[in-house]
Amino acid sequence: MASTILVVTALEDVTADRVIHALNERDVPVVRVDPADIGTDLAFGFRLGQNAPVWAGRLRTPSREVDLREVAAVYYRRPTPYTTRFEHLPPQQQAFCAAEARHGLGGVLNALRMATYVNHPHAVARADFKPAQLQRFAVSGLRIPPTLITNEADTARKFAADHGRIVCKTFRGLPRSEDGHTGAIWTQLVDPDSFDESVTVTAHLFQAEIPKRADVRITVVGHQVFAQQIVTPDGALDWRRGDWDELSHSAIAVPATIEAALLAYLEFFGLVFGCFDFALTGDGDDPDDWWAIECNPNGQWGWLPDAAHIAEAFADILSNTVRKETPGHGDAR
Repeated sequence: MASTILVVTALEDVTADRVIHALNERDVPVVRVDPADIGTDLAFGFRLGQNAPVWAGRLRTPSREVDLREVAAVYYRRPTPYTTRFEHLPPQQQAFCAAEARHGLGGVLNALRMATYVNHPHAVARADFKPAQLQRFAVSGLRIPPTLITNEADTARKFAADHGRIVCKTFRGLPRSEDGHTGAIWTQLVDPDSFDESVTVTAHLFQAEIPKRADVRITVVGHQVFAQQIVTPDGALDWRRGDWDELSHSAIAVPATIEAALLAYLEFFGLVFGCFDFALTGDGDDPDDWWAIECNPNGQWGWLPDAAHIAEAFADILSNTVRKETPGHGDAR
């Protein structure tokens, strides 16, 4: 009987903790797993047959066990990469074991036909490319900054000549370094006179600078929309770069046309949830004040002032899939 929420994430995940707490408050059964624990801390046996075309079998951690047929919904957060589990192995063995785990265990966890996913990993992967995001924003009628993707220095200089001040952004965050640490490259103004042949090495994303008054983070969960205006004390180009304790947050109303476009965006990519970033050039009453920047289909929101309400929105969607006959078990590892 479908009665359990499966939470797929790393051990230390404050955002997932908030959703699990909200589900526990509703007595909804929760099982939390990190697929990278595969081994003695995560064992499984899954079966499929011609007369039983749905994956069945049990998934076991040291403190919890669940039959896949009991899983009503999967909250897919941020599991540890499989490569971490096998990093003690030689490179070829590491790559082989990680691929086998991803395609075997991960393949089954991504193919639970009767479960609701928030979000399905395949949908996240489709929606994780900025070129696709920006194109969908534009098709939806949202304003976007003039954008160039290139590896040609002359093309980048021409873009700057056409648009004045331009910024450079990365497509992805920095990968882990050899010591296991991650970093970030912030959005920054660039001088076109500094462009040289090094631009040809890889793809670059350039955009015209938007003279913004503030930033807005919009978290959409199902049909519930939560928007926070973010103002930096020094008007920083990238609000993530400074001291987060100095940021000013305030709730802001989202124009109906913007909200409708965001719901359509999620539907197009098959997403249930997304974190949208906007640059705001006015007070926000006019839809033309809102410039769409990007959508993180698996974004962080636990740090926002309205995080408790967002967690309840997740719990609404996940718990609505559960058949209430089974009593709750809470969360454990």
